[in-house]
Amino acid sequence: MASPKSSSNSTLPLILDIDDFKGDFSFDALFGSLVNELLPSFQEEGGVSHEGIDGLPNGHGRVPSDVLKGGQGQSTPLFPEVDTLLALFKDSCKELIDLRHQVDARLQNLKEEVAVQDSKHRKTLAQLEKGVDGLFASFARLDTRISSVGQTAAKIGDHLQSADSQRETATRTIELIKYLMEFNSSRGDLMELSSLFLDDSRVAEAASVAQKLRAFAEEDVGRHGINMPSAVGAANASRGLEVAVANLQDYCNELENRLLARFDTASQKRELSTMAECAKILSQFNRGTSAMQHYVTTRPMFIDVEVMNADTKLVLGDQGSQASTDNIKHGLTTFYKEITETVRKEAATIMAVFPSPNDVMSILVNRVLEQRVAAVLEKLLVKPPLGNLPPVEEGGALLYLRNLAVAYEKTKELAKELQTVGCGELDVEGLTESLFLAHKDEYPEYEHASLTQLFDLKKEELLTEAQQQSDLTGTISRSKGAPSSYPQQQISVTIVAEFVRWNEEAITRCTLFSSQPATLASNVTSIFTCLLDQVSKYLIEGLQRAIYSLNEVASLREKYVLGPLVTRRVAAAAASGAEAAAAAGENSFRSFMIAVQRCASSVAILQQYFSNSIARLLLPVDGAHAAACEEMAATVSSIEGTAQNGLILCIETVMAEVERLLSSEQKPTDFRTPDDGNAPDHRPTNACTRVVAYLSRVLEVAFTALEGLNKQSFLTELGNRFQKGLLNHWQKFTFSASGGLRLKRDITEYGEFVRSFNAPSIDEKFEQLGTMANVFIVAPESLASLFEGTPNIKKDALKFIQLREDFKSAKIASRLGSIMSEA
Repeated sequence: MASPKSSSNSTLPLILDIDDFKGDFSFDALFGSLVNELLPSFQEEGGVSHEGIDGLPNGHGRVPSDVLKGGQGQSTPLFPEVDTLLALFKDSCKELIDLRHQVDARLQNLKEEVAVQDSKHRKTLAQLEKGVDGLFASFARLDTRISSVGQTAAKIGDHLQSADSQRETATRTIELIKYLMEFNSSRGDLMELSSLFLDDSRVAEAASVAQKLRAFAEEDVGRHGINMPSAVGAANASRGLEVAVANLQDYCNELENRLLARFDTASQKRELSTMAECAKILSQFNRGTSAMQHYVTTRPMFIDVEVMNADTKLVLGDQGSQASTDNIKHGLTTFYKEITETVRKEAATIMAVFPSPNDVMSILVNRVLEQRVAAVLEKLLVKPPLGNLPPVEEGGALLYLRNLAVAYEKTKELAKELQTVGCGELDVEGLTESLFLAHKDEYPEYEHASLTQLFDLKKEELLTEAQQQSDLTGTISRSKGAPSSYPQQQISVTIVAEFVRWNEEAITRCTLFSSQPATLASNVTSIFTCLLDQVSKYLIEGLQRAIYSLNEVASLREKYVLGPLVTRRVAAAAASGAEAAAAAGENSFRSFMIAVQRCASSVAILQQYFSNSIARLLLPVDGAHAAACEEMAATVSSIEGTAQNGLILCIETVMAEVERLLSSEQKPTDFRTPDDGNAPDHRPTNACTRVVAYLSRVLEVAFTALEGLNKQSFLTELGNRFQKGLLNHWQKFTFSASGGLRLKRDITEYGEFVRSFNAPSIDEKFEQLGTMANVFIVAPESLASLFEGTPNIKKDALKFIQLREDFKSAKIASRLGSIMSEA
């Protein structure tokens, strides 16, 4: 920036430049550059120091008042450079205005220039847009052209490729025709062939060419043979090709045999590379089927007789088909393990040799199952005829079924192992099932036959055992008067559990052989029904044996029932026989109760077996579970019906003995006033004591054997019969007042005993008996009030009043006339 030049008298014109205002412009810097040269000279001439002037925040100085006062009296001005500064400022303003005009003029010129340039730029952009549009159109035409040229080139390339392919095909066809003419020379003449067909190093190429020639020739012969109107024309048209077909067939057979021989030689030497080369070439003949079949057929395990014999001996041992199931299971495990290892080794070779190893593995595994495994199974599973099963001592049908189950299970495991090793697309599971198809078709019948055979054998064993026991104890029993004509064999829960074990084993096999739920449910129902029949027969026959014993005892009792007119000796003998019959009856009663108890335990085992093992197999099939429940309910009902008949006989047996004891032990004097003048005996009568002791002893087993409703029903019926029997018995005697007291003592004793029945209705009846005994105790004049207080005993009490010894003497009938007439 130009700066002003000043002196004491004048000031030069201020020169400002526009460039001074460019960049970082500062007004303070401009102002300072104008006045800095004047202010220092003014300060020196005025003698005013900077210390005497206080600086103001706005940049102006404040002069002290004393200075101002002192200066007013002097002629020297305070700012001598004011005029200079004023002139400077005016010049600066003028120059600044000039500069503004210059800038405005320049800006106007620039605006005009910018407008001109903008117009030119817009014209240029418009021209460029037209040029770009034309360029894009050119590119589009060029692209279309290029595409057209490309398509044309592609078509030309396709034609060239097709032409080249046709040329190659024509060349190959010429070569094939040439080779075909060689095979067309004469029938059976293969010596004049090209080196291709005689060079062992070109066997693969020769095989390929021969296969093509044979296919072409056979197709031509077939085509002409079909299209020619006559057989003669066909023969003429294809005579040469027929010769070629025959020669090609001979050559292919010879080549295939040569390759197979080379393959065998390499196989014996374990030269896998040579084997693989031959297999690859042979794959051109029937897709290599002959090579695959040849390889599998020549395996030692299929052609070595010693291997086959060793297989049979390994599984069956020295005992043949009579070997135990455990030994057969062990033998099959070892045999199948050996087969798996052999197949695994062969698989390694097959993978290295054959181009299609899965096909070879399929053939190998199929041959293993159909030949090696089937041969052993055929000797192991000899199906016995259903009409003539071998005896159980020799295994019976059960040995066949167990061997069948073991063989089936182990063969299924073998199939899974072979699938793991690899068997191509072969359905190993289906093939395994086919090995057992003939056995599975008749399996249910053999299971039934086996269970029936086991049941019949058990029946024979039990009958023999019972007969032996009868022979040992028959003499003693007969001497005591016990029946011995029917073998006595008590029901055994262990035997029923054995029936269940047989059935459970059969169900296990059934589950193994039956894969479909419907088939499984049908077979399980059939086998379980067989168990129901066995248990039902066994339990009912056991109950019937006990019932037979009760009937024999009843017959024996009747034999010793005598009339009133017998001698004392005969009566003593009959009493002795009756005692023996009573003992036999007590034994028969106890035996039947034990039989009922064991029947209940057996039925519980049967029901538990159904719930745990059978129900879950039947539930998946609609109706199967319900049908089985109905079958089981019918079986239990038949057993309960037989038991019910026996329990009725038991009650009759007990009551017969009670009546005998009452008849033999009850004396007429028991209920009369003693003739000797002694005090009345208030103890229970001997008959009562004997009866209660007998009932306590004989019913002890009933309390243990019977449960629930069966027990309640039995004891209630027995209590009713006992109460009626006592009423009938007492009607034979005459009662005094003291006898009435003793009768009441007997009734109390009886009531205490029947209270153990836990039957409220029976307790009530015996309480009524105690009340009714009062008719013998009260005075005649009080009898009417007795009936008024206890009207529920009126009917029976009126009968017993007549048994009072004072009935006639006290004229009781007339006293109770109105009451008796109402009754």
